[in-house]
Amino acid sequence: MKIIGVDVGGTKISAGLVVDNKIVRQSTVDTPFDRPQLEVVNALYQAIDEIYDTAVTGIGIGVPGLVDLDEKRVIDVVNIPSWDSVPLFDLVSDYFNKPVFVNNDANCFAVGEKYFGKGKPFNNFVGLTIGTGMGAGIIINGHLYSGRLCGAGEFGSIFQKDRSVEAFASGQFFKDKGLDGKVIYKRASIGDPVALRLFEELGSHIGRAISNILFALAPEAIILGGSVSESFKYFGDAMHEFLEENFPYQRLYNQLVIEVSDVENMAILGASSLVLDAQ
Repeated sequence: MKIIGVDVGGTKISAGLVVDNKIVRQSTVDTPFDRPQLEVVNALYQAIDEIYDTAVTGIGIGVPGLVDLDEKRVIDVVNIPSWDSVPLFDLVSDYFNKPVFVNNDANCFAVGEKYFGKGKPFNNFVGLTIGTGMGAGIIINGHLYSGRLCGAGEFGSIFQKDRSVEAFASGQFFKDKGLDGKVIYKRASIGDPVALRLFEELGSHIGRAISNILFALAPEAIILGGSVSESFKYFGDAMHEFLEENFPYQRLYNQLVIEVSDVENMAILGASSLVLDAQ
C-alpha cells in the first residue's frame, strides 16, 4: 500500500511517500505562516507534489490545532493565523482526487505508535508528546478517541499553580528560565550537576502530568514522543520517583508501561497512519 503523510508545522511542512510502512520519498517546504490561508495551502500542495505517486490510497495530514471532522475543517492552527477555519479536507481531496484524512498532530502520533511503534501491543494507551509544549493522543479499545474538534488529550493545558502543566513539563520549563534546552542537554551529557538537577526538576513535573493521565484514563501504557523525550535518560528517574512517592494507587502505577518512541519521522508516519486507521 502507498500512502502520503504530511506534517504541517509553524515553520516547515514535511511530506513523505510511505510504501509498505516505510518512507521512500520525503520533501520539506517552508511554511508561509504569515500569509493568507490559500498561500499556505499551496505550500502544502507543493510538498505533496514533490513526492506524489498516482497509486497512493490516500493522504493523511497532521496539524497543530483543532479539527472539525463533521465540517471537514481545520481551525485555530497554532502559529498559522490565517488557518482559523480552512476546508482542508475538500481542498486537498479535490486537488489530488484522493481521500484525505486530517487530525491533530498529537493524535497522529498516537495512531502512528499504534501501527508502527511501541503502541502495537496495547489496546489502551496514551501517546504523550513533549516538545515546545505538551499534547497527547488517546487510544481506547484500539481506536483513537479524538473528542469534539479533535481536542481530547490536551493534558498540557490543565492548570497547575495558575499556569498550564506544559509551562512546567515541556520545553517551556527551560525557556521560562531563560535557558536553551539543547544547551542544558549537552551540559547534562557531560555530567554538569546544575543541568542534571534541572532535568530532575523537569522529571518531577512530567511525573505530575502523567499522574493526571492515570487519574483520567488508567491506560496500559504511555508512549513518550517529542524532542524533550530524547532526554528521558536524564529526567526518567525523577519522573518515576514522583509517581512512586505521590501517586496514591500504586498497583495501577506498577502495571503502567512507560516507553519512549524509537520511530524516526513519526510525524509523517503518524499522519499517514490516519489512512490506515480509516480502512
